[in-house]
Amino acid sequence: MPTTTPGEAPLIDPAELIADPYAVYARLRQAGPVHRIAGTDGLPAWVVTRYGDVRQALGDPRLSLDKRNALPGGYRGLALPPALEANLLNMDPPDHTRIRRLVAQAFTPRRIEQLRDPIRRTADELLDAIAPRGRADLIATYAAPLPITVICDLLGVPPQDRHDFRAWTDALVAPDPARPARAKEAVGSMLAFFTQLIADKRTRPADDLLSALIAVRDEEDRLSEDELMSLAFLILFAGYENTVHLIGNAALALLSHPDQLAALRADPGRMGGAVEELARYDGPAPLAIRRFPTEDVVIGGVTIPAGETVLLSLAAAHRDPDRFTDPDRLDLARDATGHLALGHGIHYCLGAPLARLETEIALAALLDRFPRLVLDVPQEELRRRPSIRARGLLVLPVRY
Repeated sequence: MPTTTPGEAPLIDPAELIADPYAVYARLRQAGPVHRIAGTDGLPAWVVTRYGDVRQALGDPRLSLDKRNALPGGYRGLALPPALEANLLNMDPPDHTRIRRLVAQAFTPRRIEQLRDPIRRTADELLDAIAPRGRADLIATYAAPLPITVICDLLGVPPQDRHDFRAWTDALVAPDPARPARAKEAVGSMLAFFTQLIADKRTRPADDLLSALIAVRDEEDRLSEDELMSLAFLILFAGYENTVHLIGNAALALLSHPDQLAALRADPGRMGGAVEELARYDGPAPLAIRRFPTEDVVIGGVTIPAGETVLLSLAAAHRDPDRFTDPDRLDLARDATGHLALGHGIHYCLGAPLARLETEIALAALLDRFPRLVLDVPQEELRRRPSIRARGLLVLPVRY
């Protein structure tokens, strides 16, 4: 891969990024801290590859998430209607601060800890269902339904309305080039879904997060209608998408490293630290959400002009040997604190405590139930989701 100087825009093979992003980003990181490349859409973007620069940039207020700060014609992301666009991933302060403060009360450590028993019950029920079979696809039967059940229970989404959600998120995160209309159809379906759900909650409020947010909107007028809809969309979308990949990637990493799996089985009390290392080793998001400088900024000695697209490579940062010793090795005894899998700064993942808890419980329940769990296919046959922004498995066949 060619190294870059300002003005160049080399192509990066998306297939290689999906198959092994760490090898691609290692070459970039070794060649320099910042590169101007051509994205998969053919438009130029700047990729930041080294841990110190990525961490600092994640907290830099000059790097805006608001797409209105992008150069005209310089960014082409997924087009969402205003009712889904007004979410925290497209906002800067003060709107970001106001909305995040409203919803943060639902994700306090105390509230999340109260979910421990319900999450474990859900995990056990899912494992009960597959135990007699002797083999299963862990993504479809476990890693996907667990977080969607948890986040839908938190929001108050009725069980009968949950079945289409995975297909919609798949269409948005990894659009099928052969079916370009599918993503647009998914957006329309989600908009209709949330419109009806909010109308139902207004008529019949309950003890759930969405009813509480509606009360904030209707009684205190601190959320616009678009902000309410977008916030519900983001909580459901992100609460499902990131956690299913975190659980799936973690399970595969353990099954691919029998020595680490054996060590964890021998000392289950290490699960909390193990999840941090698993998130560093193969997290759900190789790239942070794109950013746009509000003024010319210097990162890694390179000046990035205002309005251009900046991609912060979490995958590259997590394998930076200047931050993590022997970074390509999975080491559950490693102190992986400081990893960036769940963000950093004011945009740190609001649901991080919930994602951690779900992953800890999911792995603990899985290892408890199936002491002889192994992969059911050669690892090289496993297929990844066709996305450079979401790193997850399409299937994870196991036997037990």
